[in-house]
Amino acid sequence: MLVSAASAHEMTPTYPKLTPSAYDGIYKTTMKMFNKRVDIQYYEVGVFDKDFNTVPFVTSYSVLKIDYLSHVTFDIYIRENDVAKAVYVCSKSKIRIEDIRRTAVSSRICSKFKND
Repeated sequence: MLVSAASAHEMTPTYPKLTPSAYDGIYKTTMKMFNKRVDIQYYEVGVFDKDFNTVPFVTSYSVLKIDYLSHVTFDIYIRENDVAKAVYVCSKSKIRIEDIRRTAVSSRICSKFKND
């Protein structure tokens, strides 16, 4: 029997809520990511509809650098016209080209926007 431990990154909250920001017609949520993977430092963030088509959004960086056992907090901004389309905010680990020769598994974590 072969047993191995799997670890991935974490993103919270699980059900973020979009609220009006300080800018007219723009909604915002704050997310936090924690990196539990020693082999990965970069994570790409995206916002998607129910069919996983991309929804336009803005954040400081679409690819975040997070060192092992570190966390980062970031804001996501979405236009009011796109709020109804936005269902998921996801993060995906990015494997660097120089690490491709090693066996590496990409992980994807999604949170679902809370619609009241």
